[in-house]
Amino acid sequence: MISFFVCLLILIGGYFIYGTFVDNTFGPDDRETPAVAIDDGVDYVVMPAWKLFLVQLLNIAGLGPIFGAMQGALWGPIVFLWITFGTVFAGAVHDYFSGMLSERNEGASISEVTGIYLGPVMHNIMRVFSVILLIMVGTVFAVGPAGLLVKLLTEKGVSGPFAQTTTWLAIILIYYFIATFISIDKIIGKIYPIFGIVLIIMAIGVAFGIPIHGFHTPEIWSNFTNMHPAGTPVWSFMFITVACGAISGFHSTQSPLMARCLKSERQGKFVFYGAMVAEGCIALIWAAAGCSLYEVTGGLNTGLQEVLANGQSAAIYDVAVRTMGNVGVVLAMLGVVVCPITSGDTAFRSARLTLADWMKFDQGTMAHRLALCIPVLGIGAILGFGNTLGFIDYTVIWRYFSWTNQTLAMIVLWAGSMFLAMEKKNYWITAIPATFMSAVSATYFIMAPECLGMIPALKGNTTVAYPVGLIIAALFLGIFLFSAKKHS
Repeated sequence: MISFFVCLLILIGGYFIYGTFVDNTFGPDDRETPAVAIDDGVDYVVMPAWKLFLVQLLNIAGLGPIFGAMQGALWGPIVFLWITFGTVFAGAVHDYFSGMLSERNEGASISEVTGIYLGPVMHNIMRVFSVILLIMVGTVFAVGPAGLLVKLLTEKGVSGPFAQTTTWLAIILIYYFIATFISIDKIIGKIYPIFGIVLIIMAIGVAFGIPIHGFHTPEIWSNFTNMHPAGTPVWSFMFITVACGAISGFHSTQSPLMARCLKSERQGKFVFYGAMVAEGCIALIWAAAGCSLYEVTGGLNTGLQEVLANGQSAAIYDVAVRTMGNVGVVLAMLGVVVCPITSGDTAFRSARLTLADWMKFDQGTMAHRLALCIPVLGIGAILGFGNTLGFIDYTVIWRYFSWTNQTLAMIVLWAGSMFLAMEKKNYWITAIPATFMSAVSATYFIMAPECLGMIPALKGNTTVAYPVGLIIAALFLGIFLFSAKKHS
């Protein structure tokens, strides 16, 4: 487990060393924050830093750093490198700037922030893109837990209305409506810290359970090869698959929620950069579990592939039981049910706030909030019940989420780069990861089967995708440097 511990130390050290460097580059000061200046008692509410950290962690995490990391473990322990360095130099930087740029612009949603720094065309694209993405995420995180609850209850012999997916979907959507509508500190601010602690405890339990139960974590230097059973290329599929544990554009839609609750800009490093590093640590632990617990055949992770084929909930449950026994069962059930719900409600809340910023619609009054909550949750209900009853199948659309998620991260990093250029500060801390993610997104789009890979000649064609992806990334960097010169 030497390489695992080295990566864990790099993650923790990255927070204190590189996180401080990023924070000093941005330059937080003692100006009045939106939470203090606006303080509407609904979305702009001052909360203590420790609570902001735990809420932010749960907002951005859900099951992302767990299941995404286990999927990434199919490539072997080389995934540790992406989780570690991706988190420190890309993901945490992305989350920090999405939160702090929102804070500097009155807590604006990420679509408004990108519009300020990247222009009106990107502004409108991001508005539409963000709302669609958030409603889709919220809906999926309602349908998934509802189906899992029904499965668990029917296995226990429960029948009747509470053994119906539609019943639990209705209950979850009612909760989403309440959480989206009322003040952020009434439900989210009170229960999220508790579940954030559960998420951390579950990860610590897995970390200790791996060696205690005699499982061996392979070293990177002994397995520096592609161990994916399907032979799926590392570049750029691994970078797209492991999103929330390294870098995720979805986080930029959540960071403004906490940007509206900061008492001081100086809390930003702990809340935004720190929560992402914590998520990276959680992802590293679950990736280690994926690499450690299952059979390797011919240098390929065939055992892990078989477990993942049973579904994400079953895979998480299996790891928890193997590493923590009966305690793991309880934690796993809490995790696979609660974590998606806690990402779903903030997704709908973010959708409401994005629309409010777009329409300049004040959310301080109950009537104004209802005017947006009803249509947003109404669309979610139509999609959710439509899927449950078999009328709508959005699984095809959901396949595009991985790519659009990382593309959103790329856009936000370019927005951060433009901010730093305008402030005449070191823009390379965001421009380098932005260029990297541009290459990742472009390469994936060209050869992935749900994108241009639908064309037989391009499907999995690395000969075409790799150089074209690099050219597109270089082009984006050139456009940025040309624009940055105008502010020099």
